[in-house]
Amino acid sequence: MQVFPGDPEVTITVAAEIAADGFQVAEVHAGTHTGTHLDAPLHTVQGGSSVDQIDLSRLVGVARIVRLPVVDAGHVFVWSDVEAQLSDLDSVAMVLFHTGWSQHFGTELYLRHPAFDADIALGLLDRGISVVGVDTLNPDLTDLSGAEVDLPFHRALLGADGVIVENLTNLASVDFADPWVSVLPLPFAGMDGSPVRAVAMEVAVG
Repeated sequence: MQVFPGDPEVTITVAAEIAADGFQVAEVHAGTHTGTHLDAPLHTVQGGSSVDQIDLSRLVGVARIVRLPVVDAGHVFVWSDVEAQLSDLDSVAMVLFHTGWSQHFGTELYLRHPAFDADIALGLLDRGISVVGVDTLNPDLTDLSGAEVDLPFHRALLGADGVIVENLTNLASVDFADPWVSVLPLPFAGMDGSPVRAVAMEVAVG
């Protein structure tokens, strides 16, 4: 599985088999930011909240999916690109950005994804939204040069005790209004992130 450059690689091996042991057990080795996952504030904020300290009620609720146009690698979206789709957020628990970039997962191009200006994080926080998801590796640009990492979007959102969900996929399949979305992590004590099973549900009203 593709991971952020330098993160632990994912391995899954069989530790016990039914034929030999009477049961099957697998061993999984992965980083806390593997696949579709959640960034807790502790990921970039010294002393920030860890995964197990996040109120789970923040991670289940109505999502606003912001549909963005196809762009070139490395494009940075700014507030004016998304503002029109971010009105009336009173009943919204989280905002998810759909760029279509998840189709490149597993390729070198996926690492050169579009990104989001920190003003978008600040604009969402001003509107009461502190849980944000993207269908890219990172809401910030991923620097492949080996230079010191600069994460302004992370700094703005996680610095305000927000949460970022990365590597979302299949957002194009959510073709109904006001999806009820769950992005619950494993309760890793004192940890900076966790894989999540992101699920969008159509909830009947009335």
